[in-house]
Amino acid sequence: MSMRAVRIAVDVLALSALVVAAGCGGSSPTAPSTPAAVTLTRVQTEILNSNCVSCHTDEGRTPAAGLNLRSGAAFAALVGVASSGKPGAVRVIPNNPAGSYLVQKLEGASDIVGLRMPRNLPPFLSDAQIALVRQWIQAGALNN
Repeated sequence: MSMRAVRIAVDVLALSALVVAAGCGGSSPTAPSTPAAVTLTRVQTEILNSNCVSCHTDEGRTPAAGLNLRSGAAFAALVGVASSGKPGAVRVIPNNPAGSYLVQKLEGASDIVGLRMPRNLPPFLSDAQIALVRQWIQAGALNN
């Protein structure tokens, strides 16, 4: 075998190794991360406990607007329940964040009764926090 043939064989072998390494290399491509499912537990932990429960609790008092948002009580007080402040409004309508009065109160919609919530904690919830509530409702407002 001539020196030129050996050189070509080595080059082909090196190129083949590169192609294989690129396709099957040690580091596999990262799959796009899927956002964590939005659960009531997450909404409770990240939003309700720190922003709402100070007023909307039955611990030692009657909750504001009769709305108890403590862990274990929030689901029954929110989902499918009529608003005590606005006739015809429903606090949380599963799969319908825009129609849910809770979202309207958090966003400060023009036709809410009373003040935007949370009223004693300006600034109000961030867009990301409201989006989390909207996602939970859009996903069916499950008790999870």
